[in-house]
Amino acid sequence: MMNEQEQQVSADKIEADSIIVEVTDKSTGKTFRRSLPVRYLENDNGIILYGETMDAVPTQISLLSETALAKLSGLIGRGPDQPRCS
Repeated sequence: MMNEQEQQVSADKIEADSIIVEVTDKSTGKTFRRSLPVRYLENDNGIILYGETMDAVPTQISLLSETALAKLSGLIGRGPDQPRCS
C-alpha cells in the first residue's frame, strides 16, 4: 500500500473541484482554514487554479513549475544556443 507522498509522486495529473487553504495570521499567530470553490489542476507543468472574479467573470491563475519555465525560456529564444539532443 502506497503512502501519501508516494501517491503524489506517481500521479501524472491531480484534479479537484475545491481546495482547502490554511493560513497563519502574521499579527496574531492564529491559524485559519477555509474550503474554497476553486477548481484545481496540477501536472508536470505546474498548477492552475480556476475560479471567478468578484464580478462573476471566469478567471484562472497559473503557477508554472521549473520545467515549464525552462521550456518557455527556450521557446522565446532565451534557451541554450545548442540543441539538447546530439
